[in-house]
Amino acid sequence: MSNTLKVPTMAEYLAEGKQPEVLFWVGCMGSFDDRAKKVTKAFVKLLHRANVDFAVLGTEESCTGDPAKRAGNEFLFQMQAVTNIEVLNAYEIKKIVTACPHCFNTIKNEYPGLGGSYQVMHHTQFLKSLLDEGRLTIEGGQFKGKRITFHDPCYLGRGNDIYEAPRELIRKLDAELVEMKSCKSRGLCCGAGGAQMFKDAEPGNKEINVARTEQAIDVKPEIIAAGCPFCNTMMTDGVKAKDKESEIAVMDIAELIANAQDL
Repeated sequence: MSNTLKVPTMAEYLAEGKQPEVLFWVGCMGSFDDRAKKVTKAFVKLLHRANVDFAVLGTEESCTGDPAKRAGNEFLFQMQAVTNIEVLNAYEIKKIVTACPHCFNTIKNEYPGLGGSYQVMHHTQFLKSLLDEGRLTIEGGQFKGKRITFHDPCYLGRGNDIYEAPRELIRKLDAELVEMKSCKSRGLCCGAGGAQMFKDAEPGNKEINVARTEQAIDVKPEIIAAGCPFCNTMMTDGVKAKDKESEIAVMDIAELIANAQDL
């Protein structure tokens, strides 16, 4: 079996006069960050496993503009957004799936006002739909019985009221889902949202990601599950700061599902 994962582009589809079932919006982290690239590969693996006809924009995909907007640069945000919307509309894109809640929130809630209306799904929602339709099956495999806690990404949970899809996927792994003190609508931010990922911390006696990691450690998980590349980075750094790397893994939901059978 070849290890190369085929990822077709929209340009290739257009050349063949075809339209994919869904566009996979990879995002900046999923494209360029070494850790997040593993999540991208895991999700692509699952799309192939479920025989989903998908494509990416490739070099035609630009940042959604989320960090610029959160940092207060509305002008730059609109420049980036309009450029992306023109590309998406030219390809007549209807359905988009992304593994980044920041991209998800921005395309779903902010692009319509600039002329870009699409059906947008977070990858946990999409994976759950594949499961519900019987196109994808999950067996516990190596995660059966493991203690897993899920960290709610701000833009997925409080921003868009999506709490159950990722949790249902964890339960399907036959894992023991343990909740942190602050979870769901009371979840604590990892500290990366609002463009905070790209600036130095402000004065204080503790980093937010360390405070959040401490809440996770309190429930004694073997794995902290994430659904966002920014959260993944922050929680990983938190685990390192607490010297728990040998005891606690930080993994995206897509990685959990893709790797369940890879013993």
